[in-house]
Amino acid sequence: MKPRNKFQELVYEASKKLPRITKVQKEWAFQNCFEHTGRRTAKGVISCPECGHQWQGCGELIDNLLGAQCPECSAKLKVMTTRKRVFRQTEYFCLVTSCEGFQVLRFYLVKACFKAGETAQYSIIEVVQRWIAPGGKYATVARLRHASFYCDLWNTSSSLEIRPENELYNINPIRIYPHQKVIPELKRSGYKGECYGINHFDLFCNLLSDNRSETLLKAGQTKVLKFFAGSSFNKINDYWASIKICMRNRYYIEDVSVWKDYIDLLRFFGKDLHNAKYVCPADLTAEHDRYVTLKNEYHKKQKEEQARRKALEDEAIFDEMKSRFFGIQFADGVIQVRMLESVTEIMQEGNAMHHCVFANEYHLRPDSLILSARMNGKRLETVEFSLSKMQVVQSRGACNQTTEYHDRIIKLVSKNRKLIQQRMTA
Repeated sequence: MKPRNKFQELVYEASKKLPRITKVQKEWAFQNCFEHTGRRTAKGVISCPECGHQWQGCGELIDNLLGAQCPECSAKLKVMTTRKRVFRQTEYFCLVTSCEGFQVLRFYLVKACFKAGETAQYSIIEVVQRWIAPGGKYATVARLRHASFYCDLWNTSSSLEIRPENELYNINPIRIYPHQKVIPELKRSGYKGECYGINHFDLFCNLLSDNRSETLLKAGQTKVLKFFAGSSFNKINDYWASIKICMRNRYYIEDVSVWKDYIDLLRFFGKDLHNAKYVCPADLTAEHDRYVTLKNEYHKKQKEEQARRKALEDEAIFDEMKSRFFGIQFADGVIQVRMLESVTEIMQEGNAMHHCVFANEYHLRPDSLILSARMNGKRLETVEFSLSKMQVVQSRGACNQTTEYHDRIIKLVSKNRKLIQQRMTA
C-alpha cells in the first residue's frame, strides 16, 4: 500500500535506511528461540539437532532430561526418547532499535528444521516493523499476511510496505534481542529495558503518548501499568485520582483487578475516593469481600421492595379472581387449613417456607387455590389445590420438603373440598 499521508511517507522512507540483521543477531536468534531437542532411540542412541552428531547415551532412559550436552559441538540439549526423526519449529524474534528519531520494533519469522543425523537448517525473514514517533503516533510496515492467527501464513515474496493497522500485526515474540537502541524520549520516561510482562509496542506507545504511564513506571506501580496497558489505557481515567492517593501514601497495589473492583464498590456506595482510609486498605481482600456482601444485601432489599410493590399491584387482580373463596378454613382438631386471602400473605408464606409459591405467581393462576396448613399457629405445609380437578396438586413444607403430617394434610383438604366447590357455584 502506498503511503497516504506525510507521516507514513516519512516512515516509509526511513524504513529503507534500516540495516540488515547481522550475523551475530541471527546466531543469537537461532540459539535462543528454539527448544533444542536431542532425539534418543530406544537403544539409547542420541542425535544432536545442531550438528547431527550421534553417540551412545549412558544411564537410565529418562525423558525430558535437562542438561545433556553434545560431545561434538557442546550444544545444550533437552533429550527425549521418540521415534520421530524430524522436528520443525516456528517462532518470532524481535529487535528493538531506533532510526531517524523513531523507536522501531523489527519482528522476524524464524524457522528451524532438525533432522536426526543431519545439521540443523534455519531461516529468518523480517515480516513486520512497528514505527513509533516520540509523541506516540505510530505506523506499520509489513509483508502481506493471510487473515489467520497461525504464525507462518506470511506471503514472504511480498515486499515490506505501509500496511493498515490490523490485529494480525500485534506480535508477541518469544525472544527480544538483549542489545537495544532506545530513543531519548523513552529513556526520559523511565524505560530501562524491562517491560514487566507488557507488550513492547503497547508499553512504548503508552509511555510516549500519556505521561500517566511514565508516572506509574517511575512510582513502581508496574502492575497497574500492565493491567491498563494497551488500547484499554483510557479506562484508567475512572481510577486515576485514587491511584494518585495510593502513590502519595506509598501504597503498592498488588492485585489490581481486585483493587479496581473494590474502587467500583466504593463508588457505588458513594464513598470518598480521595480518602486514603478507603482506597488504601490494609487488607484489600477482606474489605473487597465486605463490600461485596453489602452490595448483595442491597440488591436483596431492592428485590424485596420490588416484590412488595408488585404484590400491591397484583392485589386487585387477586381479589377479583379469588375473593369468592375468602374465609375458607377447616380443621381436624390438630391441623388447621385456611386459604391465604391476600398477595401479601402469600409473599410472607413463600419467604417463611423458602419456596417459590410467590415467586412463580401461583396466586395469579386461575386454576390454583393456595392454602396454608398450620398447627398451633406454626406453618407446616403450603397446599396448591386445583379448581378444575378439585384435588390437591402439591403440598410442600419448608424448602420444598414434606413433613410427617403430609398425608394427613392432603386427606384433610380432600375431605373438605365440597366447601371449595360450594363457593365455585355460589
